[in-house]
Amino acid sequence: MQVLTKRADFLRAAQARRQGAQGFLLQARARDDAGGIRVGFTCSKKLGNAVARNRAKRRLREIARAVLPEAGRAGWDYVLVGRPNTTATRDFAALLNDLRLALRQIHK
Repeated sequence: MQVLTKRADFLRAAQARRQGAQGFLLQARARDDAGGIRVGFTCSKKLGNAVARNRAKRRLREIARAVLPEAGRAGWDYVLVGRPNTTATRDFAALLNDLRLALRQIHK
């Protein structure tokens, strides 16, 4: 699993498929190449100060590390966008389930 770092990749994912979940928003797009899974994380200042944003990003990274290898598809980019007041406080098991459900909806 690679981490997205270039702004252009985030912008392309934002124009592709979206699936809302209670704890975050999932953006996904199929790439032309058959490479591995790539994932990116976004937490804006709407989430709060730096401590709150970092906490939300850590939780998003952890659920991606746990779920994407089994439920994600190779050749896809995924971007997880944090939501104010829910990403950092939602139960971790519920976040895992949210990502599984969102991936199922994206890949229908």
